[in-house]
Amino acid sequence: MGPYDYRNSKLSDIVTYRSGRHFLQLPGPTNVPDRVLRAMARPTIDHRGPDFPALTRAVLDGLRRVFGTEQSVFIYPSAGNGGWEAALVNTLSPGDRVMVFEHGFFAAGWARVAERLELAVTVVPGDWHDAVDPATVEQRLREDASHEIRAVLMVHNETSTGVTSDVAAVRRAMDAASHPALLMVDAVSSLGSMEYRHDEWGVDVTVSGSQKGLMLPPGLGFNAVGARAMARTGRAKLPRSYWDWNAMRQFNEDGFFPYTPATNLLFGLREALAMLEEEGLDRVFRRHARHAAATRAAVSGWELTPFAREETRRSNTITAVEMPEGVDADAVRRVILDRFDMSLGGGLGALKGRVIRIGHLGDFNDLMLAGTLSGIEMGLRLAGVPHRDGGVGVALDYLASHE
Repeated sequence: MGPYDYRNSKLSDIVTYRSGRHFLQLPGPTNVPDRVLRAMARPTIDHRGPDFPALTRAVLDGLRRVFGTEQSVFIYPSAGNGGWEAALVNTLSPGDRVMVFEHGFFAAGWARVAERLELAVTVVPGDWHDAVDPATVEQRLREDASHEIRAVLMVHNETSTGVTSDVAAVRRAMDAASHPALLMVDAVSSLGSMEYRHDEWGVDVTVSGSQKGLMLPPGLGFNAVGARAMARTGRAKLPRSYWDWNAMRQFNEDGFFPYTPATNLLFGLREALAMLEEEGLDRVFRRHARHAAATRAAVSGWELTPFAREETRRSNTITAVEMPEGVDADAVRRVILDRFDMSLGGGLGALKGRVIRIGHLGDFNDLMLAGTLSGIEMGLRLAGVPHRDGGVGVALDYLASHE
């Protein structure tokens, strides 16, 4: 069978309604469960009224358990990028130096935010195939004898590459260097899907968002804030109003917010947190690890290559798959979207056209994964991608033999 000509034949040009469900297999936003959709459909309540504090306290308490912290958690009506900005403006002053370990598109994005805030940014370039190297962290901080670096910025689970870094090992490296810099971690595509321990791992600020493991639409950004980071707010001189932790903490103590919150998203968040607790976080993490392993088994069965080079650092929420030389990954994605109504993530930045990114996180089960992998295998065939058929069967064998 020859390659499918997606340019001249589009089902969307012929029909206006497509039966069945759309497969949203991005690494975020993820599928929103019916329970969460119904919760968000409730009538909006008065955010200054007597019923609101119970909602605020429920979501803040639930988020603390998911972050693995007993300290402050703040919720913003924002994307994860807003969480990045909040972390920086509450702890730093103009001209302060931060060090960013640039091992993917989103790590590089955090560096750009810091630069726009007039911070001095030291970018440590990395191989996007690999994770942050704790030995490099220690070396760089030992070289900073005058302690000019005020914060280290890293991504726990790099959504663009499918590479997971060891946050606890990075903190141990910082401690070994006896360096006072804050550790700030982007956990946008790991929180609620992979083990994360803000307090135990010694993280000062963790940033996350609503649209991935927390199973909500985009629109909420989060900061989990440790005591050392909170103590920096008194000396931080970057302008802040909307993002001010002190205002958030003051209002949250009474169960309110300093401005109008995204009330219906908070209804959804309360329901999503309840779902995670009903399943049990340990079981949630095992489910994601199992689905990731089955996905990687399919990739191996197709004789394709995961972008993450080191097996132990491959993500449990997203698998980036390199396409063979000469194959346009975006063209493959278009075939799959057109023929099977399934959205996959594309390559970002330097990886544009080179990888497809399979999201396997959030509200997700075995049959959904089987459908996802089947759509990809058929798409590979229709797009004329050199591969070996049968990857889906390998994944199904894995799922059947691993509970």
